[in-house]
Amino acid sequence: MKRKLAAGAVLSATALLTGVIQVSTAAEATPTPSVQAQAAQHRAGLIALASGQAGPLTKALGLGGQETLVAKDAVVDADGTRHLRFERTYAGLPVLGGDLIVHQAANGAVGAVDKAVTEQIALPSLTPKIPADKAAAQASGAVQSTVGITEDKDESPLAEVHQTGAAQLVVWATDGNPRLAYRTTVEGVRADGTPSRQLLVTDAATGEVLSTHEQVQTATGTGDGVFVGSVPLTTAQSGSTFSLKDASRGGQSTSDLKGKTSGSGTLFTDTDNAWGDGTAANRQSAAVDAQFGAAVTWDFYKNTFGRSGIKNNGVGATSRVHYGRNYVNAFWDDSCFCMTYGDGDGNTHPLTELDVAGHEMTHGVTSATAGLNYSGESGGLNEATSDIFGTMVEWYANLASDKPDYLIGEEIDINGDGTPLRYMDKPSKDGGSADSWSSGVGNLDVHYSSGVGNHFFYLLAEGSGAKTINGVSYNSPTSNGSTVTGIGRDKAAAIWYRALTVYFTSTTNYKAARTATLNAAKDLYGSGSTEYNAVAAAWSGVNVN
Repeated sequence: MKRKLAAGAVLSATALLTGVIQVSTAAEATPTPSVQAQAAQHRAGLIALASGQAGPLTKALGLGGQETLVAKDAVVDADGTRHLRFERTYAGLPVLGGDLIVHQAANGAVGAVDKAVTEQIALPSLTPKIPADKAAAQASGAVQSTVGITEDKDESPLAEVHQTGAAQLVVWATDGNPRLAYRTTVEGVRADGTPSRQLLVTDAATGEVLSTHEQVQTATGTGDGVFVGSVPLTTAQSGSTFSLKDASRGGQSTSDLKGKTSGSGTLFTDTDNAWGDGTAANRQSAAVDAQFGAAVTWDFYKNTFGRSGIKNNGVGATSRVHYGRNYVNAFWDDSCFCMTYGDGDGNTHPLTELDVAGHEMTHGVTSATAGLNYSGESGGLNEATSDIFGTMVEWYANLASDKPDYLIGEEIDINGDGTPLRYMDKPSKDGGSADSWSSGVGNLDVHYSSGVGNHFFYLLAEGSGAKTINGVSYNSPTSNGSTVTGIGRDKAAAIWYRALTVYFTSTTNYKAARTATLNAAKDLYGSGSTEYNAVAAAWSGVNVN
């Protein structure tokens, strides 16, 4: 972080509060044949809908003859209004920054279009001046020479580097100056054991590094053992053996890496279906945290937004625990669709706190939807999105052992004095985050520029001023001295989620986020509604006007 389905399928609210581990029967372990298949089929149908519109929309939008729209995602409202998300190609090459969203009436009429960049693409040549092998070598060399290029200044240096695959020719348009470029993946391992997978874009004429994106999103901290306490788990049964695999949530599972830093690990199994003992000394205890964190994150997105898994395709993620040795970190990796946790200092402090799980897996949701660039203001919005929904996962679970709040990473005690990693009511209390927008906020580390989005969300949900919520004292200021009245966290989260999935693009900045969330509020509650006006007031309260 420095970064109610059918009975038997999902835990009931009553069961969640009893602290009893759910014992699965063989029947419960068998997936309902249609649930995952229906989710995948529904998503495939939406993508097919968008794909069917790609050709006509290419012409309607006046794109050049060498440009093609490629469907990525689609959202269809109850009244039939469509929000079709596309990537773009130029002469068959992927266009980075070419993503756009077409808002289309049920009858096919185009209402509006949100583009990541508005500039026309017209390249004088498709012949690169630098060959692919040299571009790949330059990318690897750039990573080595800077000891790991990354927007995340809190990452430790790379201890080893190697290129993965060939350099791919692309069109770079993100900065509004379309040109030919190469995209290269450079992998490595950081000095602290964190895997690194950096996506570098280099100019095909000069070799200049245009962009870097660390694809492994990390959460840094230390913990004091198991966080979730006694909780229910849905497991699978085969004969007399149970395993930490949840068929009711897309087959998501938890495995033991046993100190390794690669591979899928070994699926946790047990004979009595009673897992862990609440201590770090028992290897199953961290697995309970991880499996429960993944389950609650799934349930939050499913029951709140109707989202079936991180990619909305009914497929569950894998959680891996006991990564490396003395590894004080946790991370989400899109390439393996997995969440990974270290055991912390001395291998006795697993990093399996609930809001860490919700935060990191939300990076996967962002990747599958808006694809917010992990740099500048877009990167701040990316991190804020994870903080926002990581916090909402915590409120959704409502555990007595980890009481929900607007503090980020409060259980891991990263500062060693009991203070949290970040504060949503007044972000600057961490010593580095921005309370409000300024012209230089995009130059901050993304975990600090996220403060603007976090503060906006707190103001929208709870309002400004001093108050005590769930036993925690807050005092949230506004940059303009105004008084903001909150609309509640559920409405605030609904607005942010709709903005993320329907209006945000890869290059969305804070000004565009204001417009996107106002559009989302208008869609959900009406223009001029209390909620709409609260969104405007909250953004003004963080100097986004």
